[in-house]
Amino acid sequence: MHEVAKKAKITLFISFSGEGGVERMISNLIHEFVRQGHPVDLLLIKARGEHLKQLPPEVNIIKLGSDHSALTLWPLIRYMRKHKPKCMLVAKHRAIVIAVLARALAGVETRIIGRLGTNLSRALEGKNALRKWLWHAPMRKIYPKVDLIIPVSEGVLDDIASITHLDHSKLRVIRNPVITPQMYQLADQPVEHPWFSEGEPPVILGAGRFTRQKDFITLIKAFAKVRQQQACRLVLLGYGALQTEYEALATELGVAEDISMPGFTSNPYAYMKRADLFVLSSAWEGSPNVLSEALAQGTPVVATDCPSGPREVLRGGKVAPLTPVGDVEAMAKAMIETINNPPPSKSLQDAVSEYTAQKSAQHYLEALGIDAVQSVVE
Repeated sequence: MHEVAKKAKITLFISFSGEGGVERMISNLIHEFVRQGHPVDLLLIKARGEHLKQLPPEVNIIKLGSDHSALTLWPLIRYMRKHKPKCMLVAKHRAIVIAVLARALAGVETRIIGRLGTNLSRALEGKNALRKWLWHAPMRKIYPKVDLIIPVSEGVLDDIASITHLDHSKLRVIRNPVITPQMYQLADQPVEHPWFSEGEPPVILGAGRFTRQKDFITLIKAFAKVRQQQACRLVLLGYGALQTEYEALATELGVAEDISMPGFTSNPYAYMKRADLFVLSSAWEGSPNVLSEALAQGTPVVATDCPSGPREVLRGGKVAPLTPVGDVEAMAKAMIETINNPPPSKSLQDAVSEYTAQKSAQHYLEALGIDAVQSVVE
């Protein structure tokens, strides 16, 4: 018998449903947990997407046998009864609800930490009362039973508190693990797009799914106004149902030849590093990862003052301009000023110093109640 230092196991419960920001952030966290020597059990509802394929081989992936959250309840109960995890990090609302129910039925004392990344009130704006009630009612019933809720920004914290009436002692903001060593390595890779070649006009970049939330309509209209005053081009990285609408608008505004939509890329960082300006045009966010990524490259940015996140990241507009949501004129003006008078790269990078995977993982370990090293007897 001898005493051996062993890192505590971390159990995560989530749905990997594609290439979304939540999956990417959880993947970054897992990489950092593994790098620090923690064993990881990853319990999955859905199990799709490139992020899942890129996880470290040490991760114990456990598929719970269904794409539907409710149908994973009994497999989760069996896992909890067998392994009795001391703590579990749960991402996304439906998974949080299932985790709380499973803990009660399993009769275990697992500490449940729930991560939420969306400003729900803004996302539900314009929806009918029944739709809102179907979200709010379970939150008010279940969330008081969660040991700690982790919003990704102060704005998301305030939103959750207003919906659930939870005491702020049950809520703790932890910044997203956006910045990783791999991100900087990828940023140094070449970009094949011809517009990023030496001697070409300035390139403005936007990135995200082609949805109403990202409001690329406003960005395209603002770009058209900028284009009237100076030579420049717009690249939109992403995909989605609204691409045809974007293309029609660009044609109508006479800027179709100066807008490129090359589709989804697994390496947007190389584009960000070489862009002359990054623009976040969103109508709402939780904490906009693409904004933090662009700043980490030292790229000048303009962002809408949407709920939630940009105001926090940009320190109320001290770091870079904030413009009202949907305000084409204000966005165009800020874009012109920033292209022609870019701020120092270091001031932009300093703004996101708290968004590293290492710092984020340490805060998550503290929230989970995990010491850096636990000693066990073998």
